[in-house]
Amino acid sequence: MNLLALIAPADAVTQIIANTGVVAKIILALLLLLSLFSWTIIFNKWSAFKLRRRQTRRFLRALYKAGRLSELHAATETFRPSPAVEVFEAGFDELERQLRPGAGRNLASVERALRAETGDQMALLESRMSWLATIASASPFIGLFGTVWGIMDAFFDLGTSGATTLRAVAPGVSEALITTAAGLFAAIPALIAYNQFVHQIRDLSTATDECALEFTSRAEEVVSGAEPDRAPDRATTVAR
Repeated sequence: MNLLALIAPADAVTQIIANTGVVAKIILALLLLLSLFSWTIIFNKWSAFKLRRRQTRRFLRALYKAGRLSELHAATETFRPSPAVEVFEAGFDELERQLRPGAGRNLASVERALRAETGDQMALLESRMSWLATIASASPFIGLFGTVWGIMDAFFDLGTSGATTLRAVAPGVSEALITTAAGLFAAIPALIAYNQFVHQIRDLSTATDECALEFTSRAEEVVSGAEPDRAPDRATTVAR
């Protein structure tokens, strides 16, 4: 009985979609493509952020425990694709260049390299996020457009047929409302994912800032010739 109750509405929706007009079908197809595209972004971002957060936590712990920057540099491949690793590598390359014979030492150049790479990593993390925001905001309006068009069509048919009963207009209205439901179906997952990813990007941004600050502190000691044998252990604030 419960199975039949589930099958009946599904059959009704299928019948409604089959009976919709050309404009409604185009809108439903567009919303389907937007929904598939958003889910592709969601799955890719979810797996990428999960790996990056785990590797970033590991890398920051290793950074705080490393005695020398060169020791950690030799093991950075094991922490990719953490954005903090890329920031560390950018700073290390600039610092290494300054330590060559005859090269000048300038801590400001190291800081600029760290900031530039941090910006590049944040841009990479935010890639395609605008698509999720666009789908979340535009899909309900696309569906609403289909609803308005369908209702206009239903009332036009009602006027030309001369019928005045609810039964005459109900099929047209139900066909029109299906586009609104499709718009919400595409928008809600995109909106939820966008908000969750923004929070994770903020966490990773905080982690890369920690890495840049720690590296700047270490680089200052290296430039001044007073690099310690071992750095104190510190706790990371990367969200678990």
